[in-house]
Amino acid sequence: MEDKNDFTLSCPIPISEYPQILLAHGGGGKLMHQLIEQMFMASFANPALMARHDSAVLKVQSKKIAFTTDSYVVKPLFFPGGDIGALAIYGTVNDLAMSGARPLYISCGFIIEEGLPTETLWRVAQSMKQAAENAGVTIVTGDTKVVDRGKGDGLFINTAGIGEIAHGLTIAPSAVRLGDVLIINGDIGRHGMAVMAAREGLEFESAIESDCAPLAGAVMNLLEAGIQIHCLRDLTRGGLASALVEIAEAGSIHINIEEAAISVREDVQGACEILGFDPLYVANEGRFIAIVPEAETARALDILRSDKDFMRGAIIGRVTGGRPGIVTMKSRIGATRIIDMLSGEQLPRIC
Repeated sequence: MEDKNDFTLSCPIPISEYPQILLAHGGGGKLMHQLIEQMFMASFANPALMARHDSAVLKVQSKKIAFTTDSYVVKPLFFPGGDIGALAIYGTVNDLAMSGARPLYISCGFIIEEGLPTETLWRVAQSMKQAAENAGVTIVTGDTKVVDRGKGDGLFINTAGIGEIAHGLTIAPSAVRLGDVLIINGDIGRHGMAVMAAREGLEFESAIESDCAPLAGAVMNLLEAGIQIHCLRDLTRGGLASALVEIAEAGSIHINIEEAAISVREDVQGACEILGFDPLYVANEGRFIAIVPEAETARALDILRSDKDFMRGAIIGRVTGGRPGIVTMKSRIGATRIIDMLSGEQLPRIC
């Protein structure tokens, strides 16, 4: 991301003239029109968006598409390694990728609190522009609403995404089979700890940065290499543990994982111990699980590790013949315990 001052200098809406977003009842008014035209239209310019119609008219070649929607309410808006804008783009792209879809188009709705600095919104818009370019998607339509001061906590973003599915695989928990192997694309826990540290003003010996990143490229590499992927799941809210429990329950399978195989950076582990969190349940924004047949494991790992961001990819477990709907973990000392979902939210407002 560019330096904060660079965003200020390049913002087309003069910060000195419009230091804050003003309340615009009904979405009309000169300032709102200027905000849309000079900030969002200028940042996300493309033919579909510049048509300035009530809906975008899109071309999709495939007969099968994936469609997803999500909302982002992270606090603070900016944190080490990311911000609400990049999170909104990557989160949507990653949800599409987990269906084996190549992301194509995204919509963005902005709920802006009266009084939000124009400079802040410009930084978010520029971050979204860069994230969309990184992920290879186009922002084709959107909406803005301004709510009364104190009613919106700065900025909320809602997105929807469309991707095309160009393969014949069924990528879902129902496709998982006995003996399948679980591969993770890297270490866990960084996003949640990065957001928590920024929110609480905590300082550790080394800065913990979010793993916020697009995953579609890695998934497409696996598919284009002919890897017979049975299931994919990104490890967002609820972390690795919750994602595995969801898969086990939905697929009526038993999953067993190895604690020693799960990578947690030393600084993240230390932060979790200080704050009382379990890394297995801490959110990630650039990590996913791929469940593949055992025969495909070595090739899938090689493909993942060829990406410098995923060189810590590893096998962490497999589907076994145990009780369906259950996840167990073999600890470092050889004991086995059941992994369950938390009864409450461990880290609220992390995405």
